[in-house]
Amino acid sequence: MIEVTQIRLKVDHSDSELKRALYKKLNFSSNEEITWKIYRCSIDARKKGTSGVRLVYTIHINAEGEEKIILSRANNKSVRIINEKKFSSPVNETKQQLTPPIIIGSGPCGYFAALHLARCGKKPIVIERGKEAGPRARDVTRFWREGGQINPESNVQFGEGGAGTFSDGKLYTGIKDKDGAVRMVMRELANHGAPDNILVKGKPHIGTDKLIKVLRSIRNEILSLGGVINFETRVDDIILKSGKVVGVKTSTGEEIISDKIILAVGHSARDTFSMLFEKGIPMESKPFSIGARIEHPQKMIDQSLYGHLSGHEKLGSAPYKFVRHQSKGNARSCYSFCMCPGGLVVAASSEPGHTVTNGMSSYARADANANSGFMVEVFPKDFENPEHPLSGINFQRKWEQKAYEIGGTEGRAPAQLLGDFMNNYASSKLGEVIPSYRPGVVLTDLRECLPNYVIQTMQRAVNRVSNQIAGFDRKDAVLTATETRSSSPLRINRESNFQCPVAEGLYPAGEGAGYAGGILSAAVDGLRVARALNLTM
Repeated sequence: MIEVTQIRLKVDHSDSELKRALYKKLNFSSNEEITWKIYRCSIDARKKGTSGVRLVYTIHINAEGEEKIILSRANNKSVRIINEKKFSSPVNETKQQLTPPIIIGSGPCGYFAALHLARCGKKPIVIERGKEAGPRARDVTRFWREGGQINPESNVQFGEGGAGTFSDGKLYTGIKDKDGAVRMVMRELANHGAPDNILVKGKPHIGTDKLIKVLRSIRNEILSLGGVINFETRVDDIILKSGKVVGVKTSTGEEIISDKIILAVGHSARDTFSMLFEKGIPMESKPFSIGARIEHPQKMIDQSLYGHLSGHEKLGSAPYKFVRHQSKGNARSCYSFCMCPGGLVVAASSEPGHTVTNGMSSYARADANANSGFMVEVFPKDFENPEHPLSGINFQRKWEQKAYEIGGTEGRAPAQLLGDFMNNYASSKLGEVIPSYRPGVVLTDLRECLPNYVIQTMQRAVNRVSNQIAGFDRKDAVLTATETRSSSPLRINRESNFQCPVAEGLYPAGEGAGYAGGILSAAVDGLRVARALNLTM
């Protein structure tokens, strides 16, 4: 296959202009016929004030054995031959399967592991502490509407689809597609009902509203292939004998026997982490980030990033991303996290008495505000007991509880206007930016619920970010705290074969185990772990 990159065109280009630009790269005449398709289309808004916003295309050409001839004619660095990798896992026929594999968790890691194993004829058993996506969504929206105490088993963190169900549904990652797993995940999501344009967009997303339908379709395929999914069932213990896993005990009192267990519990399964620690499963605390959600008017962000083309149907709501590395005297990085164009700031706690924020968007990204996590790195040295594997969890809880004390039992969250935040004043009234967090916010000084070094790092970054995103320093932008669940606060050790070094048959996987960050990378890790497990059965 031939890949042609860096075809740059104006946003309002025609189909014929795209074809002409492709043929020019290939040094083809207009009457020559080739079979081609758009592989990716990205938005480049870096030079909106000079050359303007551009759409940047990558094209794939089915050359049918003529690759070298086309390449020699093109004589262009942006034209190359590629071999498309396809993810596969041969079924091991040499061993008899005694028990089906267990997968703990139905997030992207767990579901893609289960889908792969089900297709290999292994009839996996998925155990999920939360509810199916539909009933779960009703529990979550009820809490957002009414407040009160969170349901610790059915919330933004726990239930079908994991934490990614209530997010923007972003599907981009920095990991390399060395084995075709990334592309396979994208194709499977599209096959199960995600918009087809996720296969083309440079920064694709699904949105919570469409993701729930995708999850239902994946679930149905797993079940149709003989898999089992147990919802509202928490794994309370893993049974070990002579250094090997032999099964699990669940909250229903049942023992389920298996010598292969994939641990795909997500980054908020704190009680599970404690159980594993007590069982002697090796783990260590690791860096993560905390901060607050920051909200601006989406139209302002569109204007800042797209200029006179803001609102164009081909561009949609503008996303942004920033990273600011501090000087040597303060080595903490400050960055945007899970930016949600046209989205909402949402309550994302999984424990009563804790307040946690996150962001989500529907597929249309049509809400009034843009929001993102305004995050600062924290390290084990910041924790009270840096050497203890669970110290990061205790650190998270400390600041979540402080936020809850400010917001009160109704479930409101602490908030502060950016102008007051920069001047260390408690906020007393809102400006034009209306916070989207529900059940509501309490205006305060965020120094009451975030560490001073986090506050100071954020403050130093604001002006620098404003040089990139005009208006980011807007005084009535709203900060809502506290965001603590950027990634897992620990890593569960595993070896090159993906297994735990002291528990044969236990496969730590995904974001909760510390090996992924986001929907796509978690799903990919689930696939790779499932392939490794499959070859042992």
